[in-house]
Amino acid sequence: MPMLRFPDLVLGELERDVLDVLWTDGPLNPGAVHERVGAPRGISVNTVSSALKRLHEKGLLGREKVSHAYVYRAIVTRAELQRQLIDGIASQFGEESGAGLLAAFVDLAEERGEETLRRLEQMIAARLGEGGG
Repeated sequence: MPMLRFPDLVLGELERDVLDVLWTDGPLNPGAVHERVGAPRGISVNTVSSALKRLHEKGLLGREKVSHAYVYRAIVTRAELQRQLIDGIASQFGEESGAGLLAAFVDLAEERGEETLRRLEQMIAARLGEGGG
């Protein structure tokens, strides 16, 4: 998957919710996305369709014409998008060593509680084990 430009990864609340629906429910047409995301908010199908189009233009959704409407699907996983967001921040604001970014990441994990720190520790140990060292 090609790297997306950092500004393209900045998403509004509606765009995030639309992506979440597509990650959860799979490919949908604008009407079905509207039922799940737009109707509860009291926004129009056109507003939801615009969000789908923006996400497609940002390279986060694929679409296929089925009958008279497009069916949209996520072409990036939640984990891939998270990784690209972190990479975008790191390349814009990080220093070469990455120490500041790592410290900020550990601080965030610490704020979320001891269990989060322990999960992070387990993930690091597993990755170190995969590399053989």
